[in-house]
Parts: sequence; C-alpha cells; structure tokens
Amino acid sequence: MQAGVREMNPRIPVIFYANHAYWWDGFWSQLCTEEFFHQNLHIIIEYQQLKKHRFFTRIGAFSIDRSRPRSVLDTLRYAAELITADSDRQNALWIFPQGKIEPVDQRPLLFLKGTASIVSRVLEKTPSIYLVSVVSRIEYLGEQKPELSLSFLEPRLLTRDEYSNADDLTAYMQGTTERHLDELGGKIRKGRLYEALTLVKGRESINKRMEAVTRFFGLEKR
Repeated sequence: MQAGVREMNPRIPVIFYANHAYWWDGFWSQLCTEEFFHQNLHIIIEYQQLKKHRFFTRIGAFSIDRSRPRSVLDTLRYAAELITADSDRQNALWIFPQGKIEPVDQRPLLFLKGTASIVSRVLEKTPSIYLVSVVSRIEYLGEQKPELSLSFLEPRLLTRDEYSNADDLTAYMQGTTERHLDELGGKIRKGRLYEALTLVKGRESINKRMEAVTRFFGLEKR
C-alpha cells in the first residue's frame, strides 16, 4: 500500500476506482474499509446484480441501471450527495468504471464516464477530492487455492481548479489502472510481494498438510 493511503484528510471525500475482473470485488472493498480506513463505505453496483444479491446493500451498495439514462443521472447525483454529506468519518465511494466484469489482462480497458461525472458534481460542492487507484489480481502461487493480491496507489488530491473535463479524467484513470495492473502483475511474477500485508488467511493446501504429516511421523526422505 503506497504512502498516504491511510493518512488522507478525513474531511475530504475519496473515490477508490478499481478494475472489475471478479464477482467478489464488493466484498474486498468492505474488508479493506474495516481493516484500514474505517470510512463511510458506499459502493455502486449494477442494478441487475444488486437485484439478485440484495445482501450487498448491507455493506453500503446502491445500484445504477444503465438501461435507463435518466436513472443513471439520478444515481450520479445521489453518489455525489452521499460523499459530500456531513460526517465525522471520511466518506468513501468504491466504483468500478468498466461497468462490467472483464478479464484482468484485457487491454485497453474501457472506462465509462460515470466516475468522472461524479467527481465533477462533488467539486461543485467541495473544493477537492481524493482519487485512489485500486487493482486486484487472483493468481495461483503454488498453493491449492488461488491468492488475491490488492494494490493501492498513492492518493491524488484533485482540486476544483485542476479538473478539466470528464473525457480527460476518464482517460487519466483508465491509463493509471492499466499501468497499475501491469505493475502488480510484474511484482507477482517476480515474487516481489515482501511488503504485502495478509488480511485473510485460509487453511493450508493439501500438499503442505501432507508435508507436515510426513515430517511429524519422520517419513521424509533421507
């Protein structure tokens, strides 16, 4: 996790924008919020997905229905209102600008403009906002089950004067996410995860349990 992510000014709202390659993305946002940030968590999820999985509303999720343009505008306004509301804790929005699940190594990524539109609305209400790139990859790294890697870049504090338009900001976030994903993939391939923190640890894989049994009974090869 880059410097500054856990030291953000709690009076300034933050948007975590992330790639969307897995169904579980919403759960990771909740896990990170509880473990690191202790913010007011809000998550935008596609209407059809939230309709099928209502339990996501318990972790701060609300829907966006892209089949209804007027509804989309209402959702963007609602998101901006949520993260600019008065609160003792920092208001945070997690959003997946691809709008749908796509392969983690797909290039180029295609980001929709909704996130940038929310930023524009937020900056009408407050002078600045944090933007934080978050990327995730699931890989098999020698264990029976795959492992999840999450990476956070240093927050970018975007001010009202720096904001130009939705197209430019969308292109910036898209390019940042592509580079961020490639960087994380490179670290995983080279085994450079020594700075990583373990949030959740499952039980050991079968091969490690068998190795432990073998050592216990003194059956290892001599």
